[in-house]
Amino acid sequence: MNFDVALLKTFTHYFLHLVFPVFIALLFFRENWKKAYFIMLATMLVDLDHLFANPVFDPSRNSIGFHVFHSYYAIAVYFLLLFFKGNIRIIAIGLLFHMLTDFLDFNLWIH
Repeated sequence: MNFDVALLKTFTHYFLHLVFPVFIALLFFRENWKKAYFIMLATMLVDLDHLFANPVFDPSRNSIGFHVFHSYYAIAVYFLLLFFKGNIRIIAIGLLFHMLTDFLDFNLWIH
C-alpha cells in the first residue's frame, strides 16, 4: 500500500471513529446530541482489548473476530442492547458503529 492510500485509510478510519458519531448524534439524538456524542466516544474504550494482543497493533489483522470485545458474540450482545432505551441504546449504537468502522477498515482497503 503506497503512502497516499495508507494516509487516506488512516484518515478515514479516525474520521469514522471520532467525527462521524457527531452526525449520528445529531440525526438520532438531536435534543441531547452532545451527551450522545460523548457516550459514543466513550465506546472507543472497547479498543482496550487490543492491549492483550501480540503485537498490540497489526495493520494486516482484522479486529473483528480476533479481539474479545470485537468478537461475534460481543457484537451480538451489542445488537441486543439496541432494544433497551436511553443511554444503553446510545452505547449500543456507538459500539456497533465502531465494529462497522473496524470491519470496513480491514475489508475495503487493498492490503
